[in-house]
Amino acid sequence: MRPVLVAFAGLPAVGKSTLARRVGAALGAPVLPVDPVERALAHYGLVGDVPGMAAYQAVAGLAEVQLGLGLTVVVDAVNPVASARGLWHDLAERTGVPLRLIEVHCGDEAEHRRRVEARLPAEPDPLLPTWDQTLLRRAEYEPIIGPRLVVDTAVDLDPLPAILTYLT
Repeated sequence: MRPVLVAFAGLPAVGKSTLARRVGAALGAPVLPVDPVERALAHYGLVGDVPGMAAYQAVAGLAEVQLGLGLTVVVDAVNPVASARGLWHDLAERTGVPLRLIEVHCGDEAEHRRRVEARLPAEPDPLLPTWDQTLLRRAEYEPIIGPRLVVDTAVDLDPLPAILTYLT
Protein backbone atom coordinates (compact mmCIF):
# COMPACT_ATOMS: atom_id res chain seq x y z
CA MET A 1 0.00 0.00 0.00
CA ARG A 2 1.26 3.46 -0.89
CA PRO A 3 1.92 5.68 2.16
CA VAL A 4 -1.08 7.70 3.32
CA LEU A 5 -1.42 10.45 5.89
CA VAL A 6 -4.45 9.63 8.04
CA ALA A 7 -5.68 12.48 10.23
CA PHE A 8 -8.39 11.94 12.82
CA ALA A 9 -10.51 14.88 13.99
CA GLY A 10 -13.28 15.28 16.54
CA LEU A 11 -14.09 16.41 20.05
CA PRO A 12 -12.52 14.81 23.12
CA ALA A 13 -13.94 11.44 24.22
CA VAL A 14 -15.69 10.58 20.96
CA GLY A 15 -13.41 7.58 20.33
CA LYS A 16 -10.69 9.08 18.10
CA SER A 17 -7.75 7.62 19.98
CA THR A 18 -9.28 4.15 20.14
CA LEU A 19 -9.95 4.19 16.40
CA ALA A 20 -6.53 5.70 15.59
CA ARG A 21 -4.80 2.91 17.53
CA ARG A 22 -6.91 0.26 15.81
CA VAL A 23 -6.17 1.71 12.37
CA GLY A 24 -2.45 1.97 13.18
CA ALA A 25 -2.39 -1.65 14.31
CA ALA A 26 -4.29 -2.85 11.24
CA LEU A 27 -1.94 -0.99 8.89
CA GLY A 28 1.29 -1.47 10.84
CA ALA A 29 1.53 2.33 10.87
CA PRO A 30 2.86 4.65 13.57
CA VAL A 31 0.16 6.51 15.50
CA LEU A 32 1.16 10.04 16.47
CA PRO A 33 -1.15 11.54 19.11
CA VAL A 34 -0.99 15.27 19.88
CA ASP A 35 -2.11 14.90 23.52
CA PRO A 36 1.21 13.56 24.92
CA VAL A 37 3.09 16.41 23.25
CA GLU A 38 0.67 18.93 24.77
CA ARG A 39 1.14 17.24 28.18
CA ALA A 40 4.93 17.47 27.85
CA LEU A 41 4.69 21.17 27.01
CA ALA A 42 2.26 21.74 29.91
CA HIS A 43 4.67 19.95 32.25
CA TYR A 44 7.09 22.80 31.56
CA GLY A 45 4.43 25.46 32.03
CA LEU A 46 3.65 25.95 28.35
CA VAL A 47 -0.13 26.05 27.97
CA GLY A 48 -2.60 27.91 25.79
CA ASP A 49 -3.09 28.37 22.06
CA VAL A 50 0.54 28.88 21.05
CA PRO A 51 1.87 25.73 22.80
CA GLY A 52 -1.19 23.87 21.49
CA MET A 53 -0.25 24.76 17.92
CA ALA A 54 3.38 23.97 18.75
CA ALA A 55 2.27 20.46 19.71
CA TYR A 56 0.53 20.09 16.35
CA GLN A 57 3.67 21.35 14.57
CA ALA A 58 5.84 18.89 16.52
CA VAL A 59 3.59 15.99 15.52
CA ALA A 60 3.60 17.22 11.90
CA GLY A 61 7.42 17.18 11.98
CA LEU A 62 7.46 13.62 13.31
CA ALA A 63 4.86 12.58 10.72
CA GLU A 64 6.99 14.05 7.94
CA VAL A 65 9.95 11.91 9.00
CA GLN A 66 7.81 8.76 9.00
CA LEU A 67 6.23 9.59 5.63
CA GLY A 68 9.74 10.17 4.28
CA LEU A 69 10.55 6.60 5.30
CA GLY A 70 7.65 5.39 3.18
CA LEU A 71 5.33 4.69 6.10
CA THR A 72 1.64 5.44 6.43
CA VAL A 73 1.09 7.72 9.44
CA VAL A 74 -1.97 8.05 11.66
CA VAL A 75 -2.41 11.40 13.44
CA ASP A 76 -4.66 11.47 16.51
CA ALA A 77 -5.80 15.01 17.31
CA VAL A 78 -8.91 17.06 17.95
CA ASN A 79 -8.12 19.24 14.92
CA PRO A 80 -10.83 21.71 15.96
CA VAL A 81 -10.01 24.55 13.57
CA ALA A 82 -9.15 24.90 9.91
CA SER A 83 -5.61 26.12 10.68
CA ALA A 84 -4.82 22.90 12.57
CA ARG A 85 -6.27 20.75 9.80
CA GLY A 86 -4.36 22.83 7.27
CA LEU A 87 -1.11 21.42 8.67
CA TRP A 88 -2.08 17.97 7.43
CA HIS A 89 -3.12 19.24 3.99
CA ASP A 90 0.20 21.07 3.66
CA LEU A 91 2.17 18.05 4.86
CA ALA A 92 0.42 15.69 2.45
CA GLU A 93 1.07 18.06 -0.44
CA ARG A 94 4.70 18.60 0.54
CA THR A 95 5.40 14.86 0.86
CA GLY A 96 3.29 13.79 -2.12
CA VAL A 97 1.03 11.42 -0.19
CA PRO A 98 -2.76 11.34 -0.10
CA LEU A 99 -4.49 12.77 2.96
CA ARG A 100 -7.42 10.88 4.40
CA LEU A 101 -9.34 12.84 7.02
CA ILE A 102 -11.59 10.92 9.41
CA GLU A 103 -14.01 12.98 11.48
CA VAL A 104 -15.27 11.12 14.53
CA HIS A 105 -18.27 12.12 16.61
CA CYS A 106 -20.60 10.52 19.11
CA GLY A 107 -24.17 11.08 17.97
CA ASP A 108 -25.60 10.19 21.38
CA GLU A 109 -25.04 13.21 23.63
CA ALA A 110 -25.73 11.28 26.87
CA GLU A 111 -23.17 8.65 25.87
CA HIS A 112 -20.65 11.33 24.91
CA ARG A 113 -21.09 12.99 28.30
CA ARG A 114 -20.67 9.63 30.05
CA ARG A 115 -17.40 9.07 28.17
CA VAL A 116 -16.09 12.53 29.04
CA GLU A 117 -16.92 12.12 32.71
CA ALA A 118 -15.51 8.58 32.86
CA ARG A 119 -12.12 9.89 31.69
CA LEU A 120 -11.75 12.49 34.43
CA PRO A 121 -9.04 11.45 36.92
CA ALA A 122 -9.10 11.99 40.68
CA GLU A 123 -6.47 14.73 40.25
CA PRO A 124 -7.40 17.59 37.89
CA ASP A 125 -5.85 17.35 34.44
CA PRO A 126 -6.24 20.57 32.44
CA LEU A 127 -5.88 18.59 29.21
CA LEU A 128 -8.85 16.35 30.00
CA PRO A 129 -11.86 18.62 29.64
CA THR A 130 -14.97 18.45 31.76
CA TRP A 131 -18.34 18.14 30.06
CA ASP A 132 -18.86 21.91 30.23
CA GLN A 133 -15.45 22.50 28.66
CA THR A 134 -16.26 19.94 25.96
CA LEU A 135 -19.46 21.84 25.16
CA LEU A 136 -17.42 25.05 24.85
CA ARG A 137 -15.00 23.28 22.49
CA ARG A 138 -17.95 22.02 20.47
CA ALA A 139 -19.20 25.60 20.10
CA GLU A 140 -15.74 26.67 18.85
CA TYR A 141 -15.26 23.66 16.57
CA GLU A 142 -15.05 24.83 12.96
CA PRO A 143 -16.94 22.68 10.47
CA ILE A 144 -14.79 20.55 8.21
CA ILE A 145 -15.20 21.38 4.56
CA GLY A 146 -14.00 18.92 1.98
CA PRO A 147 -13.56 15.20 1.59
CA ARG A 148 -13.60 13.11 4.74
CA LEU A 149 -15.08 10.00 6.26
CA VAL A 150 -17.51 10.72 9.10
CA VAL A 151 -17.77 8.06 11.80
CA ASP A 152 -20.42 8.04 14.52
CA THR A 153 -19.15 5.96 17.44
CA ALA A 154 -22.63 5.88 19.02
CA VAL A 155 -23.76 3.52 16.26
CA ASP A 156 -23.48 -0.12 17.27
CA LEU A 157 -21.39 -1.11 14.25
CA ASP A 158 -17.62 -1.59 14.07
CA PRO A 159 -16.33 1.28 11.90
CA LEU A 160 -12.90 -0.28 11.27
CA PRO A 161 -13.78 -2.10 8.02
CA ALA A 162 -15.27 1.08 6.51
CA ILE A 163 -12.26 3.12 7.62
CA LEU A 164 -9.80 0.65 6.08
CA THR A 165 -11.78 0.65 2.83
CA TYR A 166 -11.70 4.48 2.80
CA LEU A 167 -7.92 4.44 3.23
CA THR A 168 -7.22 2.17 0.26
